[in-house]
Amino acid sequence: MSAAGCIRKERLDRFVELARVYRGWTRAQLSHALGRDASKLVPESGNPKLDFVVGIADVLDWRLGDVAEAVWLEEPHAEASGVSFEELDLSAHAAHRAGDAQRMLALSKQMRDVAATSTERAIAANRESGAWDLRGRYVRSLEAVQSGLAEGEVRDDVRLMLQANLANAHYALWHLVEARAVAADLIVGFAERPPRSRLERVGEAFACYVRGHSFRRQMAQSVASARRDLAIRARVDLERARERYLRLSDEYHDLSYEAVAATCRGGLLECAAVLDDIEPSDVIQQIFERLGEAEDIDEIPRGDRLESYGWWAIIGCNVALRHLEGRELHRAMAVCSNKAMDIAERLDNWSMREQAFSMEHYRRRRVHDITGFEPDWLLDADDIRILAGAMARFPSFRPIGWQILESARVFEDGR
Repeated sequence: MSAAGCIRKERLDRFVELARVYRGWTRAQLSHALGRDASKLVPESGNPKLDFVVGIADVLDWRLGDVAEAVWLEEPHAEASGVSFEELDLSAHAAHRAGDAQRMLALSKQMRDVAATSTERAIAANRESGAWDLRGRYVRSLEAVQSGLAEGEVRDDVRLMLQANLANAHYALWHLVEARAVAADLIVGFAERPPRSRLERVGEAFACYVRGHSFRRQMAQSVASARRDLAIRARVDLERARERYLRLSDEYHDLSYEAVAATCRGGLLECAAVLDDIEPSDVIQQIFERLGEAEDIDEIPRGDRLESYGWWAIIGCNVALRHLEGRELHRAMAVCSNKAMDIAERLDNWSMREQAFSMEHYRRRRVHDITGFEPDWLLDADDIRILAGAMARFPSFRPIGWQILESARVFEDGR
């Protein structure tokens, strides 16, 4: 048996004993509950069948995934080999800038191994959260940042980063109430003690961004009578965020801040349509003009500017679905959803992919509700790959994903 198999067998033995004690059962009673021979509860190979893992989870009242994760080994990572925590952190930061999630994740684990203080362990957790975020694994990102916040006596600037990333992870997962609450806590803190450093100013701007866009997203989940209030609240925060990011861009000559401010402007247009400040058709025209700047996305470097165009496309879908009908609706959706998916592919942005699929699903459902006709949805292998990935990353998207799979026709390419 391999070393990994031996370790898995040891862990399974511990789970069996834990389950027995938890229920107050004898080994025979546990064996009966699991449908196993008492003398062969744990497989010698260390590779349990799925029904065994499901049974242990049920007996312990654990989630199935938590048991599986505890049994199977983490991916191996290289030892730090005498490299200091500071050097590892700089390397992790560089990996994040380069979009190298695999290297960043490995470095975060090395950082955790050599961390000597609560603050260093929190920084390692923050880097791990960033790596999972790059992969679009937002649940894992959320768990990592929560582990960092659980550390005691963490330096103020590190705690600020963790709270901002916590708000963002909730926002990505559509935990909008939680995202608003975390962002609001930051905003209140900055109202009591205004930000002084660049990091604090970015944290305040980002908190306004997350809360504003959370209010904006909630418009899609609310009845028409509640949308105006949400739009008003979103507008206040998005205007604050936009103003702060533009000021940061001017002072530090950082175009990424300008790009985030542009995303806020797109959100403000969606709010304006709900509040009847601008005709929805005029909003769509402004969005078309904006997307016209990104006609050839391969000419635009990957980063915040390209991502901003993608979110404008998603906002265009929202406005079209909420306010347009007939040919206007289908034209706007065709332009915006295709552009969003193209940008999502170039950026490898799972949040944008999930939104693009959801928008197209809602458009087709609208057509069916009006006409009784179910438009054909032909999916190829790449579409299935993206759909499955989105279902894995966004629990709230899974019902929609299954509906798409059940109604679509899958194109077989013969491979």
